[in-house]
This record gives sequence, C-alpha cells and structure tokens, in this order.
Amino acid sequence: MNNKPKTTFATLLGLALFTALFFTYCTKKQVTPAAANNPASPALKTQATGFIHPGILNTQQTLDYAGQQANSNDANRLATYQFVLNYCNNHSPSGAYKATVQVAGGVTTPDEIAFKGDALLSYALALRWAKTGTASYATTVKQILDGWASHFQNFSVTGSQPNQASLEASWAAPTFAAAAEIIKYYIPASGVGGGWTTAENTQFVSFLNNMKDNYINNVPNFNNNWNVSAGYAKMAIGIFEDSQAVYQNGITAVKTVLPNVIASDGSMNGEVCGSHNDYVHYQYSLTGLSYAANIAGIQGDLSIYSASSSRLLTGFNYQYKLMHGTVSPPCSPNGNVNNPIWPGIEVANRHYGTAETSYIASHYVCDSNGLPNGDIGFLCWTNYTHYNVPTTF
Repeated sequence: MNNKPKTTFATLLGLALFTALFFTYCTKKQVTPAAANNPASPALKTQATGFIHPGILNTQQTLDYAGQQANSNDANRLATYQFVLNYCNNHSPSGAYKATVQVAGGVTTPDEIAFKGDALLSYALALRWAKTGTASYATTVKQILDGWASHFQNFSVTGSQPNQASLEASWAAPTFAAAAEIIKYYIPASGVGGGWTTAENTQFVSFLNNMKDNYINNVPNFNNNWNVSAGYAKMAIGIFEDSQAVYQNGITAVKTVLPNVIASDGSMNGEVCGSHNDYVHYQYSLTGLSYAANIAGIQGDLSIYSASSSRLLTGFNYQYKLMHGTVSPPCSPNGNVNNPIWPGIEVANRHYGTAETSYIASHYVCDSNGLPNGDIGFLCWTNYTHYNVPTTF
C-alpha cells in the first residue's frame, strides 16, 4: 500500500508560484530614495569585480553629502570648500603635456610642478564638478587627463637619487586616478554624468599602467614613505582599472611596510631622522597609510586600520606625543612639529575619532590653496571631503 500523498496539479502550481516569488524577493532589492541619499549607505558594486565606484577616497554618497551641505550654505562646509575654489581659481591647466617629464630628488622641477600640479587641479575641478554639476569643469578635467595620457611616455631623472621617478609616479598616479574615478562614475544632482568615453578610458588606463609597470613597481625596498606611497598608488590604480590583482598587490605592500615604518611604540625614527631630519616625511607615511586604509574601507575592508595591532593609530598617537613634547626623536628635526599638519589626519580621525587624533586634526591648518605649506605630493581638501562626512566605517 502506498502511503505517499498524491501530488495534484494545484499543489505543483502553488509550489511553482512560491518558488518564483521567493527567488524574486531574494535576488532583487529596491533602493529607496532615503537609502540613495544616505551617506552611510554603500554604493552599488560593479558586477565584474565587486568594487564600489567611485571608490578612491570618495563615494557617490560622501560627495553627495559634502556637496549638498555646501549648496545649502552650511557655513563650515562652505569654508572648507573655499580651499577647493581657491586652488581652482589660482591655477590653470599647465598645457605642458610632454613625453618626458624631468624629475629630481630633493628639489621640485618645473616639470614636476606641471605634472603633479595638473593632477591636483584635475582632482580639485572634479570635486567642483561634483558639487555644482557644471559641465565645463568636467570638460576641463578630461582635457587635463587626456593631455597627459596622450603625451606622457617616461620620466628622466637628474640629481643623486636615480629612483626618484618611482616616487614621483607613486605620488601623481593616485591623484590622477581619483580625479578620473569621479568623472567616470559620479552622477551629480543634475543626473548628467561626466561623459567619460571608452577611448578616454583605454588611453588613461595605458597611462596608469605605464607609471605602475615601469616606475611604481620598481620602488626600492626602503621600508619608508616610498613604499607606503607605492602601495597606496597601486590600490588606487586597481580600483580604477577594476583589477583585483593590482589592488590586492597594493594592500599587501601597505600591510608589509606598516610595521616597519611605525614601531610597536609608535615611533617613526627612520622617517623623522635619517637623511630627512624633519617633521614632514613621517607625515607622508601617515597620510599614505590613511588614504590606503580609507580606500580599503570603502570596499568593506577595515583591516589596514587594525593591522599590526592598530599600528596606524599608534603612529598618530606618536605624532600627538611629539606635538606635546612627551617624546623626543633621536635627532634634532628641522621645522615646526605643530605646523604644517598633513591632510591624512582628517581621514584617519573620521575612523578613529580618539582624543589624540581629534587633537591633531584640530591643528590641521592648510594654506590658502588647501595644501600643507604648498606641498603637491598628496591630494588634499580632506577637510571638505572627509571632515564630519558620515560613512559606515
């Protein structure tokens, strides 16, 4: 005798409808307007690699938030946005696009000013476009990016440091990439994107790969800010190119150098003393590490912030002690320990928010163009893009 229940047509039809509804519910999410406008909501990931775009220090939501505050005449946000405006108004595209960029160690050449200055200008104009939606700003950004991508072939080096080109590429590449990332992926309130074309993308990727393959990948193992900058640059390039291999290579480089550049007690004697003997180079490392941690954080990975027993935070605690005179490096550094402060602190403090990082951030005073005493190594304006801009990390 068969005790199994009979399967009727109605039963089968009901099961089919339930299954269809179940999978529809589980595989399709509707983004509500509130979620779309909430800076704490993650941006959509690309289907190919899972990267969030924009994803180089800024996201769709954080740029929306900062821009909306400025456009609503929030006094604090407008004050920080003014530095972006100042840089844009005080600088023009160099137009000095060339095949060979001459660089030198210890001094800033005219070619470096044109190359890295244009990188900064393209990023500042991209921020301006994100706030205003004015198409002419995006057009100028693309003119700068296209200009260098279509002309640049190599660096030539003068002076006593034959590897200087590797450092210059590590500084410039992530700033160029951050600007292009905004133009390629960000959608302003107008709903009209930056018009980044396939041809521009192909040319720009070749430009980034030239710097990466021939220079950034060849940074010597100095275990200092050079290696930090190289790792950060590869992370940014990997994001823009949707390359997990390049991105992960950058993360590995950053995590490898982290405990070497910052000792377990937070001291950074190799960066403060040595051939530098100043209060600048150790902040290069802290800023590069903070930018790298932020990029990974956007992708849902907070491991750089906590790596090596939160070594990055320990480094900022060391800076706090330097500023209070409770620790002394084994040398007599040149310069003022309290000024300038590098823009990485705004990024780090948004995550850590400790008494120490908040104190350092309170002393962050940039020049009228938003730069740390005119230095053009790292992208800036984090007081506009990161200070008090909510995120999920």
